[in-house]
Amino acid sequence: MVEIQLATTKEELIGILVLQQANLRKNVSEEEALSQGFLMAEYDLEFLQVLHAKSPSIIAKDGEQVVGYSIVALPEEAKQHELLADLVRNIERCRYPNEAISNYAIVGQLCVDKQYRGQDLVQRLYGAFRDHYADSYTYCVTDVAQANTRSLRAHQKRGFQVIDTLEYGGIAWDIVLWDWNKKAAQES
Repeated sequence: MVEIQLATTKEELIGILVLQQANLRKNVSEEEALSQGFLMAEYDLEFLQVLHAKSPSIIAKDGEQVVGYSIVALPEEAKQHELLADLVRNIERCRYPNEAISNYAIVGQLCVDKQYRGQDLVQRLYGAFRDHYADSYTYCVTDVAQANTRSLRAHQKRGFQVIDTLEYGGIAWDIVLWDWNKKAAQES
């Protein structure tokens, strides 16, 4: 049975990195990237520990194996990684609805093991993300590759809305925001 929890050990962070490596854009075929999605940002254990010290990640575990995760990044810590720093800069230029976005947590990355997809783990991970962090932050923000329609649909199902676009790595991305003050977004 898959359990959703906060990451608490170094071994769990290593489990995140193992799953990350298997799903990096550079490690999956073009067909798989289009149909199943992909990860762009590559993190190391030291960076995950920096993020984890301020905001532990949400993980899905089957026994001792990490089978899914949602990395939580706060803006200051995110600035220590090139791709996340670019996302923070882009979030800072966005307006929602008509003012600068503040008091937000970033989904630094979300991934579910191929063998566990289709089991609603994305929604469960995001539900736990909200449960652990909505009392401290108003918004949850991330980006989704426009070509990754499966991921965009999953984010919109949870309550994210596209607020802007950006480009990096030769790929167009949608910046998506989940307003935790909106009742409808918190249900399901």
